[in-house]
Amino acid sequence: MVDLDPGLDDLAARISRCTACPRLVAAREAAAGQGYWARPVPGFGDRDARIHVLGLATAPHGGNRHGRAFTGNRSADTLVAAMYRAGLANQPTSRHPDDGLCLHRAWMASAVRCPPPEHRPTRAERDACLGWLSAEVAALRELRVMVCLGRTAWEAACDWAGVRPRPRFAHGAEHRTDGGLLLLGCYHPSPQNTHSGRLTPAMLDDVLLRARDRAGLGPLDTDLEESA
Repeated sequence: MVDLDPGLDDLAARISRCTACPRLVAAREAAAGQGYWARPVPGFGDRDARIHVLGLATAPHGGNRHGRAFTGNRSADTLVAAMYRAGLANQPTSRHPDDGLCLHRAWMASAVRCPPPEHRPTRAERDACLGWLSAEVAALRELRVMVCLGRTAWEAACDWAGVRPRPRFAHGAEHRTDGGLLLLGCYHPSPQNTHSGRLTPAMLDDVLLRARDRAGLGPLDTDLEESA
């Protein structure tokens, strides 16, 4: 399990108790099977993260089942394998909370912490979660780059940072906020994008390696060894 400092530990508990959006509360409970987490999903990763990977929303049978961001579904398989190749994870799989996954100088979370019906949160639901994003970013004091997976995550990050006018989302787009955080756009690693070829492993690798470079991380062949 992730080693959270007290501030992040308290924040995770507060996130998991959130009932701000009745439609999302109903959706996460309706999707739940026996043993499901079925609560809002806190972020996960390294408290010294320099790279924040922000997704669209919790998956109904991924994070909503396991209580960990990007866990137990095909998007997680694609993303975590790429993070492993980029030296940001200790293993290429994210199956369940006790699988031994640790992130290195990286953090994962979703813009919307509950699974929205048809994967489409309303603007009000997305905005209700921005406070949790703000609190996590404030607690992650080493952050330098936020990789935004898809247009919804990009727009949520821009709105959270007060970026006006909001720059257009594109794969590989970059925008530095007034606070100095670099927003980096990337197509979401959903099966829809990977099966169609819209997002290839090479494209995902390029974004994560660029994030490493912008975050000032060291060479791949020594970085994880030094953190062990």
